[in-house]
Amino acid sequence: MSSEPPPGSGGQPPEDDPFRKQPPSGDSGAGSPYDSQPPPYQGGPYGGDPYGGGGYPADPLAGMPPLADSGRRTLARIIDMVMVAVVVWLLTWAFRVNELDMNADNVDYGKSLGQSLIAALLYIGYDTFMISRTGQTLGKKWLGMRVANLDDGSTPSVQTSLVRALVLWIPFAFCCACIWTAICGGWSYFDKPYKQGLHDKAAKTVVVSTR
Repeated sequence: MSSEPPPGSGGQPPEDDPFRKQPPSGDSGAGSPYDSQPPPYQGGPYGGDPYGGGGYPADPLAGMPPLADSGRRTLARIIDMVMVAVVVWLLTWAFRVNELDMNADNVDYGKSLGQSLIAALLYIGYDTFMISRTGQTLGKKWLGMRVANLDDGSTPSVQTSLVRALVLWIPFAFCCACIWTAICGGWSYFDKPYKQGLHDKAAKTVVVSTR
């Protein structure tokens, strides 16, 4: 497997990242939290390197924990949405920026746009900050999962986390609301073999279990 980072990863992850996937054979893998994973995860869901070569097996998931359950991912997303929505509501109330304000024939679209901007900034900022720090939002942390780079298992960079957040939250804030979230996140229920949402595909990440 190439050692070059995928597009948008913002460079190589730090060498001391405790979640960075290590080669499963030899002393070079010592210290990786994935080394102790029992089969089939030590060799990936396909049973290891089909070519018998050294270094990284052909499957990118080799040496990583199992993929997180899509149902738990959905619940974690709902938790995060509710927490950020409370902050959005408080800010829009404090600044008197409400959703569509309709009085007879007068519809105040400016206020609706203001609320959408606040929502987009908060959701994107929250997701980017939390994922780039530990790979976990609060919802993911409480339910035992984390976001990882597909190629090496490390915590996504700020750039990768931002790409992931933009794909997830821009349509949500400005046009499609929960419909886009259902499509984007719900993609993981049907995606094979990595159970990626559309935002994961854009950022080249996966969500793995930490339990």
